[in-house]
Amino acid sequence: MATQPPVSAPDEAGFSSQLLQSVNRRSFLRYSGMTAAAVGLVLAGCDDDDNGSSMPNSVNLGTGNVGILNYAYALEQLEAAFYAQVVSNSAFATTFTDAAERTALQAIARHEAIHRDFFKAAINRDAPGNIIADLTPNFSNINFTSRTNVLETARIFEDLGVAAYNGAGRLIDTTTAAGKTYLGLAGKIVSVEARHAAQIRDIISLGTFSNDVVNALGLDRALTPTEVLATAQPFIRETINGSNLPS
Repeated sequence: MATQPPVSAPDEAGFSSQLLQSVNRRSFLRYSGMTAAAVGLVLAGCDDDDNGSSMPNSVNLGTGNVGILNYAYALEQLEAAFYAQVVSNSAFATTFTDAAERTALQAIARHEAIHRDFFKAAINRDAPGNIIADLTPNFSNINFTSRTNVLETARIFEDLGVAAYNGAGRLIDTTTAAGKTYLGLAGKIVSVEARHAAQIRDIISLGTFSNDVVNALGLDRALTPTEVLATAQPFIRETINGSNLPS
């Protein structure tokens, strides 16, 4: 089997290290360009509803910008859990015999964990009563000892992540400076997700990084939260309720 060189890891641009630092409040504010007051304004217009639900095993993402934050956090939880299981599997080295592929997957695993922790820290600090609980992944139909199965699932998750961020961008309330800053921050994260998607596709088959994910205008596809959650739901044991998200 031909070996494909991995796409340059986003770490090389320093992006992941910046996000990792963001779990420290001071670094988060410096990275995002927000003042302490502005961070609070990111969540302006969002009510203080409890994002839990009276329905057992159901998770309500909430409304407004905080709902979008929870939406991103839910997806990052899913991706981080998946890659953590991929790289920690005892059969990882025998499933992925190519060292370059292992290195690429380990880098993506780190990035997704950083993204997850970034959203968790941001929501916990500024809307602690509205953060969703830790989700329980359902990977029962994934064979982690199958290179093909793992890569196909990774492709689904990465393509979904890119389309989710692209679709959610227009839903962010940018009537405040903080909202505009948050939109820019989401744009930086989706650029890393897009590189992940390209990397996974090139590992599967060299030169296929843009196949069926670019529209007629040459742009990455965008999906609504409803479309994204329909694809993600089978991989999550809790029922995710995004009915109150902006539309």
